[in-house]
Amino acid sequence: MSRISLILGGARSGKTARALTLCAEPPHTYLATAQPLDGEMDARIAAHRAERGETWGVIEEPLEISDALRGADAGTTILIDCLTLWLSNLMHHERDVEAETTRLIAALTDTTNRVVLVSNEIGLGLVPMEKLSRDFRDAQGRLNQRIAAAADDVEFVVAGLPMTLKGGA
Repeated sequence: MSRISLILGGARSGKTARALTLCAEPPHTYLATAQPLDGEMDARIAAHRAERGETWGVIEEPLEISDALRGADAGTTILIDCLTLWLSNLMHHERDVEAETTRLIAALTDTTNRVVLVSNEIGLGLVPMEKLSRDFRDAQGRLNQRIAAAADDVEFVVAGLPMTLKGGA
């Protein structure tokens, strides 16, 4: 039976570590949305690889995560890390964010796999000065709301401590 969990938090809050805990039992696949575009991102990706170990399957997909989710092997737990980078990728490629979010929710609704999604909560700070930053913050908030509504469980991670907002992952 499928179960959809959303793990929210700020930068370096422990979101991915919490998600890995929820996905500890193999078979599991890490669906990575990051792209190694510079040395700093290369280092982040390497750290994530080391953190999760060698038992994980990996799908690297910066845009078509709905298709990747639909193509995943049955019975596999899927960890999607992270929706924030996916949103950034969509906006960079001028994709219709609302349509892509609807596609993702449909894939989540249709899957029989356990899925854990990681996303940043970026709307807790100051209002950004630049329009693009405000647009991104607003789109991230809408994305998180829609995924949270579709999820069975939602947690917010602060300082490595998960707080249950919905359900009970």
